[in-house]
Amino acid sequence: MVWKFTEDRPIYTQLVEQLQLRIAMGQYPPGGKFPSVRELASEAAVNPNTMQRALTQLESNGLLYSERTAGRFVTKEADRIMQMKKEMALHLMTEFLRGMRELGFTKEQTIRLLQQMEEESI
Repeated sequence: MVWKFTEDRPIYTQLVEQLQLRIAMGQYPPGGKFPSVRELASEAAVNPNTMQRALTQLESNGLLYSERTAGRFVTKEADRIMQMKKEMALHLMTEFLRGMRELGFTKEQTIRLLQQMEEESI
C-alpha cells in the first residue's frame, strides 16, 4: 500500500488514518509486532518525529501498545479493532451519502442504485 498525503491536513493525522486502515485490513494483525518508528518514517518518507506523533495517537486510541524493550504491538482486542472499522465505515458512508444528496439523489434512488450495482457485479 502506497503512502499518500495531501496538503489540506496535517501529515501526522493522515499517517494515523493510513495506519488505522492498514490495521483494519489486517496488514498489521492483532497482537502482531508493529514496525519501528524509523522503519515506518523511512517507508513513508516523513520525519521520524511526525511518525512518532502518529504512533502515540494510535496508542492513545488503544490500537497499539508498547512493551518496554520489545517495541510496539497491535492490540489483541478484536472489539477495539472492530469499533475502529465501524467508525471508518461510518465516515465513508457519511461522505458517500452527502455526495449523493449533492448530486440530487433521494434516499430511495440511492438505495436502488446500490442494489442495481450489487446485482450487476454478481
